[in-house]
Amino acid sequence: MTHSSPPNPWYREPWPWFLMTGPLLAILGCIITIYLAVTRFADQPIVDGGVMRGLVVERVQPAAAAPARQAGPASGAAPLDPAGPAPAAAARP
Repeated sequence: MTHSSPPNPWYREPWPWFLMTGPLLAILGCIITIYLAVTRFADQPIVDGGVMRGLVVERVQPAAAAPARQAGPASGAAPLDPAGPAPAAAARP
């Protein structure tokens, strides 16, 4: 009769540690990225005509270009379809 030794606990085996290494490195990289973003780049001013509304940064057009970009009934241009552009016709060979 052969006597087998009792199995090792899971933390004494190499495979669980090997398989946990990737997710643990990803978590560590995420923590480092968040730390660097908060400590080094949190107080940077917005440049190039941007305005911050809550957490969203939007680009603001200069006053001279703004009326030319707006389309609506008052400007005489046809309003945009909210469903998106019409599908392009198939090209005939």
